Amino acid sequence: MADTIEKKADKKGDSKAIGSGLAARIERAEASKKGQKKKSTAEIQKEIRDLSKPKEETRPPVDLKKVYLRIAGVVAVLGVVAFIVPPPYGNYAKGVFAAVLVLAVGVSIWLDRYVKKTVALGELVRGADTDEGRKEALKAISEKFGKGDTQALLARAQLEMQEDPRKAQATLESIDLDKQLAPIAGQVRAMRAMIHLTHGETAEAKPLVEKLELDKQQEPKTRVMFATVAGETWARTGQAQKALDTLDLFNPDDPEHEELRAQMWRARAFAYAALSDQKGVGRALRKLADINVQLLGMFVGQKKIHPLLEKEARQLVQKLGAMPRPKVTRVMK
Repeated sequence: MADTIEKKADKKGDSKAIGSGLAARIERAEASKKGQKKKSTAEIQKEIRDLSKPKEETRPPVDLKKVYLRIAGVVAVLGVVAFIVPPPYGNYAKGVFAAVLVLAVGVSIWLDRYVKKTVALGELVRGADTDEGRKEALKAISEKFGKGDTQALLARAQLEMQEDPRKAQATLESIDLDKQLAPIAGQVRAMRAMIHLTHGETAEAKPLVEKLELDKQQEPKTRVMFATVAGETWARTGQAQKALDTLDLFNPDDPEHEELRAQMWRARAFAYAALSDQKGVGRALRKLADINVQLLGMFVGQKKIHPLLEKEARQLVQKLGAMPRPKVTRVMK
């Protein structure tokens, strides 16, 4: 009996929390409604891209100190073995050790340059938060890096995506994926697929995400991005359960996923709609509304939006006051 009463109390508490959350969203929407123009599709798409911009300082993709220690350890072990092997095999062992040593030095130099370049480009992208800043960053990339530099092209595409996604798409398509390492090729495919999805081009996004490999990405944020893009694509191309299983690998409310939270909930909204899960759709839409009510506009009047998702989004948008209700004109007889 006590357990039953406790469960009822929990449900009442949850209902109050949901109700207060909805009231807060309505209050915020009403406060900003006056004098606010309805946003266009392009403005809404730009808004979700802005929410995904990196907010933290750019960290190196790998810990160089750990890598160098591992390389040094391997070289040291091989050196000891080479010098304790007796002749005539000792000479061969020393030759192998010398070759490995040269290779290790070469790899260390290449890795050092790669990491420094990645950090420098990341800082350029992170600091370009205005139109003028983006122009300066694009100019710096053109002047400091070669035209065929893949890392520079990725950074350029990130900047171009803020204003002109199609231009960013052209930049990404100029990268020859067959000549890239698997993790880099994956990033390019994911970014291209993301642009296609924002324009409702699900058929173009699908072959790109089918080649994504989450297990080959060492960087946590990149894995989350891969899963999000792939999940939305599968949800919108007839593989809803696979989409949800992939999306459930990561929690959108985790503090580490703040930059991608809007995209993660957007992908879940599509997955729940494809599964005809009305409660799931409502939860995902409310989460997006908590981030920014205007984000709900990307489900209203757009290409290839599931009817359930569009209906729920339209109702919530009207309830929150983010768009005017349609006027009904009475015809006098």
